[in-house]
Amino acid sequence: MSVSIKLLGAASALFMLAALSAPLSAQTAADKQAKAGEESLGASGLALPRFVSLRAPKVNLRTGPGVRYPIEWVYNRAGLPLEVLDEFETWRQVRDWEGSVGWVHQSMLSGERKVMVRDKQRLLRNKPDPAAAGVALLAPGVIANLERCADVWCFIEVQDTSGWVRRIDVYGLYPGESIR
Repeated sequence: MSVSIKLLGAASALFMLAALSAPLSAQTAADKQAKAGEESLGASGLALPRFVSLRAPKVNLRTGPGVRYPIEWVYNRAGLPLEVLDEFETWRQVRDWEGSVGWVHQSMLSGERKVMVRDKQRLLRNKPDPAAAGVALLAPGVIANLERCADVWCFIEVQDTSGWVRRIDVYGLYPGESIR
C-alpha cells in the first residue's frame, strides 16, 4: 500500500520582517495570571490573556499604544496568531511566538483562531492517533485554521486539507485549552 503525502507551505513559511530585535519585556500581569490559571477581563470585556490572529497582510508592532510610538516590527502575514496580554483604549499589547511584545491597533486583529506550525515539519494525520496515516507534511511557519481541540490533539485546516496535529506542535493555544 502506498501513501501520498502533500507538502504544504514551504514557500509561504516566511512570515516576518524585523526592523529591530525586540527585547523581552518584564513579566506582565497577563503572564502571571496565565501561570496561575486565572483569566481576567480587559477593557473590551474580552478575556485576558487570549489568542487572536492578524487581520491584515501588513501590521506594525509598536513600542507603545499609539501611532506616535516607534515601529519595532512589521508583520507581513495575515492570519498570524498572537497572544493579547493587555488593552489600552483601541490598542492591544500582544506577544508573538518568539516572545516579542508590542502594541497593535485593534482594527488589525481578528478573533478568528489560527495556529502556526512550530520549529520543524509536522505530519498532519487523518485521526488523532500517533500511529494514524499522514495526509500532509506541514512546513514550519504554516498557518492553519483551528477547528477544535481536545486533550493532546487539534483538528486543523490548511488550504483544502484538514487533519489532526498534536497541540504541542503548534503555536496559538494554551495548554489544556478546549476548542469546540
